[in-house]
Amino acid sequence: MRTSSSSPMAVQAAIFILFFLISLLLQSPAAFGIRYAIPPAASPPIPNPSDAAATARWLVAKNSWGVISTISVDLKGAPFGEVVSYSDGEPGHGFGIPYFYLSQLEPTLKDASTDDRAALTLSEVPLGTCRKDPQDPTCAKITLNGKLKWISREDPELKLAQVALFTKHPEMQGNY
Repeated sequence: MRTSSSSPMAVQAAIFILFFLISLLLQSPAAFGIRYAIPPAASPPIPNPSDAAATARWLVAKNSWGVISTISVDLKGAPFGEVVSYSDGEPGHGFGIPYFYLSQLEPTLKDASTDDRAALTLSEVPLGTCRKDPQDPTCAKITLNGKLKWISREDPELKLAQVALFTKHPEMQGNY
């Protein structure tokens, strides 16, 4: 976790990045020969399910919420999950790194201060592109494992995270 000169307790909202252990999601889309030929407002087509990396990037880019799970401090090391909004970049220009705003009142923040390991689980079901049962084998789903990282107010990445979040979740802008 990065720290700044101001105390984390004084900050009302925390931004975290989930770094993926899945190396394909960390790579730039350009590394896979993907060019941004589509305008930002356009929606990329659903990839062929046999292309796991493209399907994973598509699922992360298209979704706007998921379940983040941490090792709970209050539950003495038991797993704990909560629904969170996130964004991995502006529409059509995702980075594969989800950004979150987390309040100090949320258990995830407390958990991450003790153990920064986390998992983000996403399903295709909220997108309306598959059947309504998330366990249907034709619905894409993914769990990304990594570590939560604090972005301080001084970090230049903060602006990128804010643009990503506020573009996908404009209601957040006035609340954080």
